Amino acid sequence: MKFFGVNMLIIVLILSGCAENEGIAEENNANVYMNVSNSSEVPKYLRADETPTYPVGSQVIINANHMPGMEGATATIVGAYKTTAYKVTYIPKTVGDPVKHYKWVIHEEIGNAGIAPFEPGDHVLLHVDHAEGMDGAGATIESAKPTTVYMVNFFNTKTGSEVKNYQWVTEDELSPMKK
Repeated sequence: MKFFGVNMLIIVLILSGCAENEGIAEENNANVYMNVSNSSEVPKYLRADETPTYPVGSQVIINANHMPGMEGATATIVGAYKTTAYKVTYIPKTVGDPVKHYKWVIHEEIGNAGIAPFEPGDHVLLHVDHAEGMDGAGATIESAKPTTVYMVNFFNTKTGSEVKNYQWVTEDELSPMKK
């Protein structure tokens, strides 16, 4: 019986450690977006969407919470591009806990990307600097969707600071301004 009790204690400690790491990873997700790149550069082979739902210069409402202060913000469209957007989990090159459910990395930001899109479960190498430690990091594809992605400028609703050239928001994460 003593052996059973010790084993149960070990299992409980291991599981509680996993829960702690999960919390740290979620905190890390929020902190990842605090150092977002504001470069207007886009990948070399990314093609513009010639007839996007939201043309360059139009104003929209963001319905996504990729980072604190983003959801509900008014944004201006800076660019619209046809591609496949991926939700990924990656381990930053700067060392740290995995960043889970990162939205979005696009097809053209993945090393050795061919024409065909990647599938959930594929392991890839990121070639993008949306956040510190991301460029060169290994990642696992969680989901993939062909869509139009947008680069936007917006004012953070929590800090009031301007976020320029935020990459990427998908079309279904935007809505038109109400008139």
